[in-house]
Amino acid sequence: QEHFVESGGALVHAGQSLRLSCVHSGSTFSRYSQAWYRQAPGKQRELIAAVISNTATDYDASVKGRFTIIRDDGHNTLYLLMNDLKPEDTGVYYCNSLSQMYNWGQGTQVTVSS
Repeated sequence: QEHFVESGGALVHAGQSLRLSCVHSGSTFSRYSQAWYRQAPGKQRELIAAVISNTATDYDASVKGRFTIIRDDGHNTLYLLMNDLKPEDTGVYYCNSLSQMYNWGQGTQVTVSS
């Protein structure tokens, strides 16, 4: 079954940056809008960034202006560039299509200390 493998999470200090990567295993990646999701401790998973094309993106208000979502269809890869990280960005980050059509991966842990 097609799925994603996320990587790049780490423990960082507030104000620092990270780049998350997400590689898709199948052949349908380029056909669909893709997205990054975040699950903060004790909370439900939420949509934080979506990309139709690299010129058509959308962001949750909590990350707008700090995060950038990029898709590389040639490598079936989705990126999330995260700048000026805040403690409230702490959580497990996942990728999936915007319609959540794929199985969820393991996610990658991001922890931001104050």
